Amino acid sequence: MSLRTAVAAPFKSAGTDALGERAFVVELAVDRDWFSPDQAARLVDIATSEGLLERESGELRTRFDAESVTVPEEFTPEESILQARSTFERLVDALVEAGEEKQDAVAGVNRLQSELGLTVEAAAVVYARRRGVDIKEAATATREEL
Repeated sequence: MSLRTAVAAPFKSAGTDALGERAFVVELAVDRDWFSPDQAARLVDIATSEGLLERESGELRTRFDAESVTVPEEFTPEESILQARSTFERLVDALVEAGEEKQDAVAGVNRLQSELGLTVEAAAVVYARRRGVDIKEAATATREEL
């Protein structure tokens, strides 16, 4: 499961798209026991840097529709989501979340990269857009990296 799922969970529990940072951390660290408080705070930083959250007037707001995210009952996030991911990894994750098999997505991106002579990140943006996957933040990051 993904970073998006872990970020959505507190907002879904509260039934809102805005939470105080402390309430967000308490939900993840105390109520759900998924992370330590420090790890939950790190998750805020990662989610903000990846465009999933924004800080506004002392609150956290989702930049995606948290209500549309399914948080399975047995879901427990892996600690690996606490590591910053490359733009390419974020693009592949978005494709997987949209229903694409990871191996197929990577193969398709590699094929497109070879055909068009693009960087792997640019090829992943084109590949995702052709499949109608919302990758605005990663596309912006790719453009900035170029």
